[in-house]
Amino acid sequence: MVSQKIKTALAGSSVIRAMFTEGKEMAKKYGAENVYDFSLGNPATPAPEAVKESIKKILDEKDPMYIHGYMDNSGYEEVREKIAQNLNKRFGTHFHFHNIIMTVGAAGGLNIVFKAILDPGDEVMVFAPYFGEYRSYAANFDAKIVEVNPDTATFEPDLADFEAKITAKTKAVIINTPNNPTGVVYKDKTLKGIAEILKQKQVEYHTDIYLISDEPYRELVYDGNKENFLTKYYENTIVGYSFSKSLSLPGERIGYVVVPEEASDSDMLISGINVANRTLGFVNAPSLMQLVAAECIEEKTDVAYYDANRTLLYQSLEQLGFCCFKPEGAFYLWMKSPDEDESRFVEQAKKYHLILVPGSAFAWKGYVRIAYCVSKETIEHSIPAFRKLAEEYRLTGK
Repeated sequence: MVSQKIKTALAGSSVIRAMFTEGKEMAKKYGAENVYDFSLGNPATPAPEAVKESIKKILDEKDPMYIHGYMDNSGYEEVREKIAQNLNKRFGTHFHFHNIIMTVGAAGGLNIVFKAILDPGDEVMVFAPYFGEYRSYAANFDAKIVEVNPDTATFEPDLADFEAKITAKTKAVIINTPNNPTGVVYKDKTLKGIAEILKQKQVEYHTDIYLISDEPYRELVYDGNKENFLTKYYENTIVGYSFSKSLSLPGERIGYVVVPEEASDSDMLISGINVANRTLGFVNAPSLMQLVAAECIEEKTDVAYYDANRTLLYQSLEQLGFCCFKPEGAFYLWMKSPDEDESRFVEQAKKYHLILVPGSAFAWKGYVRIAYCVSKETIEHSIPAFRKLAEEYRLTGK
């Protein structure tokens, strides 16, 4: 018989993944060209050509025993140093290989950080709406999720609510900007406000509170927004990153964690994360992809592609009468449901072969998330379906 913990996990299994599976079934039934699946954040741009070329080069030139063998739990030292120097050049930091731990994607990174810092009963704060798997990651270590409400005018965190909900049990705060699901990029004023509150609360409770910056969408920003790196705001910041979006490599499960020297107990924290990497069974991040990531550290996905999709989808939906937040980053559009029950709205959308994700999957009802990391043709062909949906809800187009 399975454990009680996994029974709970099964009951709360990912809505997004379930809808992705349903979309695949609909595609078999109606034809893929007649189903408009906006459920999953699966990159639509191919990996840069340099990725393929670097794989060939590495396999041709390096010792196969080195490429495919074990290494330090943190990963190859040469890879970590290259990442550290890249961050230093881009963001004015002062890292070296010791501060970098290679991870099995961003999810693996969050789990090894949680393993290193959390005790049962500790609290992990999240800013709603948020990526629902954070709940599962915290539950892995018997920690409690505490949700902070947003300012619904901007969908940045409500700082008064944030401050009020911090307790002596608060061990970590997860921040995700550019944000999944809203596409919002948190402004400098907000980030400084979060940092100041955390500094005050650490003094008040005589505790360490880690700000964990989950940054898989760091490079996907639009409209003059700049790539940001949050260690400059708050000393107890840990950064988690994935190459899934920046290099379009989600299935390769490669990322890293950064622990600055300024973080509390940084040496012990780094050692603990390394032990967690081993004891959780990862042992080390995928060896070949570590070397590929280092070779392709200057490469980026085609941000212009997502920008064009963003503009097309946002303008089309607004013209049909839907109310949307214009994304500033990532590749998601956050749209207000015209039905007070957004789950019912999502079901209605399926009649027109539109696969959307309800806001309740992100702990904020009344909205839906639309992932525009699809082909331009998918968006273009979906507009008549959205038009029928708008007509059903008697929306007034522009």
